[in-house]
Amino acid sequence: MDGIDYTHFFPQVLQAVPTDDYMIYAYFNDGSVHCYDVKPHIKPDTVFSPLADIKVFKSNLTVLNDTAAWDMSGDRDPYTCIDLDPETLFQTPEVDDPLDG
Repeated sequence: MDGIDYTHFFPQVLQAVPTDDYMIYAYFNDGSVHCYDVKPHIKPDTVFSPLADIKVFKSNLTVLNDTAAWDMSGDRDPYTCIDLDPETLFQTPEVDDPLDG
């Protein structure tokens, strides 16, 4: 969007869409869409290890704390979710909206 002062901009994820190959499309409050590869984080004995199950990865993805997050408890508790830094997501390359037609 034009007119945004990015020196004072705090990126917020408004929507997160998972893919079948452990990527997420993050839709931001400036209208941009960014694609992030979560695969490098999914390692045994880490906080991300439950996401190795693609069903968990896809079904638990939501937006909490203004970023892409996985609601592991099912109660939308922002303190018990697995979330990604919105700035990290925002710094990935901008992509075309995969849901746009």
